[in-house]
Amino acid sequence: MTEARIRIEDLNVWYGSRQALSAISAEIPDRGITAIIGPSGCGKTTLLRSLNRLLEEIDNPRVSGRVSLDGVDIYAPEVDVTDIRARIGLLAPKPFPLPMSIYDNVAYGPRIHRQWRTNQLDPIVERYLKAAGLWEEVRDRLRAPAKTLSTGQQQRLCLARALAVNPEVLLCDEPTSALDPISAQRIERQLLTLKQDMTIVVVTHLLRQAHRLADYVIFLWLGELAEAGPADQVFHEPRDPRTKAYLSGDIG
Repeated sequence: MTEARIRIEDLNVWYGSRQALSAISAEIPDRGITAIIGPSGCGKTTLLRSLNRLLEEIDNPRVSGRVSLDGVDIYAPEVDVTDIRARIGLLAPKPFPLPMSIYDNVAYGPRIHRQWRTNQLDPIVERYLKAAGLWEEVRDRLRAPAKTLSTGQQQRLCLARALAVNPEVLLCDEPTSALDPISAQRIERQLLTLKQDMTIVVVTHLLRQAHRLADYVIFLWLGELAEAGPADQVFHEPRDPRTKAYLSGDIG
């Protein structure tokens, strides 16, 4: 395994009296794609959103333990949460383009975070639309409303928007679940390209997708870490009997 970019140490998450994650400890390698797998309700999305503190925006849970990005605990009191969320971006399950043009969706983050001048934004918008595999389809209608795009195109636009603030880590929460097979394939292709230069963490309920994408796998079972390791090892030589049963379809 390559050097870890994110380290999770004894992470616990409670929603009220219900414990969603219990004593999770794992490492997410630098670059490549880490897939978080497991049955519905096992804590996959909770774990993903704990990695950039987005949990706090939703349910105000209680969190204990440590999540470190490059050795810095992101839950430390002195940490700037806005900075963490800029460094660790998120692609949601369903596309939610901002109510503005295609161009302005991509330019929104750089404007907010870096205060670029207007004449400097054109190459940035082009760069990230290309990175998301959308440039050729929209280059002649950049000022059109984002809502005029198809669902698959909107998801790639949201990917471009997430990339435009130049995150170091990209979290993807079932990023193809709302897409048709062709659009899903395009998103997967872009993630496989992007993994050469950044750390990507993908929650997926599709084992075939995990097989296609993952370099490293984290398997959760009822809020606990059942197994984590290189994809080849987890998929072909699982050590935990729950992993073997889940992969064979006997449970979950």
